[in-house]
Amino acid sequence: MGVTLFNFHDVVLLMTTYQCALFALLLLFLRRENRLSNALLAGFLITQAAIPLDILINFGAEFRSWAIGFSPDIFPLFGMAYWLEGPVLLWYTRSLIYKDYHLRTGDLLYLVPFAAYAGYQLVAFYSLDAAAKVALLSNHDVLQESALTHTIGFVRECLRVIFGVVCVVEIRRCRREIKDTYSNIEKIDFWWLNVLIVGFLILRLWAVVVSVGLNLAAHFDVDAIDFAGLGLMSNYTVFVLVSALIFLSLTYSSMFEGIERGNQLSKHREADSRIEIDETQVQRLVDYMESEKPYLATILTLEQLADQLSMSKRGLSNIINRHFKQNFFEFINHYRIEEAKRLLRDPVWSQRNLLEVMTAAGFNSKATFNTFFKKCEGITPSQYRELSAG
Repeated sequence: MGVTLFNFHDVVLLMTTYQCALFALLLLFLRRENRLSNALLAGFLITQAAIPLDILINFGAEFRSWAIGFSPDIFPLFGMAYWLEGPVLLWYTRSLIYKDYHLRTGDLLYLVPFAAYAGYQLVAFYSLDAAAKVALLSNHDVLQESALTHTIGFVRECLRVIFGVVCVVEIRRCRREIKDTYSNIEKIDFWWLNVLIVGFLILRLWAVVVSVGLNLAAHFDVDAIDFAGLGLMSNYTVFVLVSALIFLSLTYSSMFEGIERGNQLSKHREADSRIEIDETQVQRLVDYMESEKPYLATILTLEQLADQLSMSKRGLSNIINRHFKQNFFEFINHYRIEEAKRLLRDPVWSQRNLLEVMTAAGFNSKATFNTFFKKCEGITPSQYRELSAG
């Protein structure tokens, strides 16, 4: 009679591995645009394919026995993915949000923990003979591992949290910066990536808690955490998050050209702050906005407006930021709000619905229209129309 290698929970891990590996291959061989981003996303998915296998060979009893018989040398390999996950996710995030992004020498420093762990495994495990490896793995008990092993595991989980936090910071900074360039940001603010990374970050914090509990149970006889239950919940959540990441990353492809990396952006702003504002340029901008109404175009960027005015992007941005004390997003949408207010007061438009008013004023998002209108006027568009009619 055959031996059952997997239970239902194990199948979830295998499904995670399968879908990650499959879509990594699709990204590498079928998608031609955004090659670096696709390659980095594929790299992240490969780490997510390896981690469930590491869980299986370490905690799946029957599968562990089979893996030992197959080759004890495979055991540390899948665990390397934990140390690669954070750097690759950070590189992928940066490749989406930065203009002309490429890996620099400094970025490779993020691989130092991975290299250190690989060196440790070479000395501590791969230097053993085959019989010693089998003996070590056959007598494995997570609570009986050394304090050094548990400390390494804790450091690993903390590093994953740190990389997740850096990703969140990068995305949020980008979401602020794009408002200096775009008047409509709904499709390019990476809300989906932010949500997913926060989800992964919560799981990593969860893993830190489990690691702390493991250390307490192993070395201080404090048994306060259900490791099995937390592990199962984590496995299922990872499966959902990875599925969402694959779907959303393939769905939300925008024309976002990226922002400049932080150091370049700071240098430009510092230089621009020393340039005196030309009042004639300010008046040109105001006159053009009032006469030509470029904000009525539902898609308008800083570059497009600068071209229309025969001005440089940096010069126009400097005027908007320093003279009007607004970013480009606020500047354009304030004009759109004024146009919407005019239409809402106009008896000719009294029978038109708010969606038509919104579009005619240049907005292409109902959420942005309602939110920005209430921020500016303190009431909703429908309330404004009612008050104007009365």
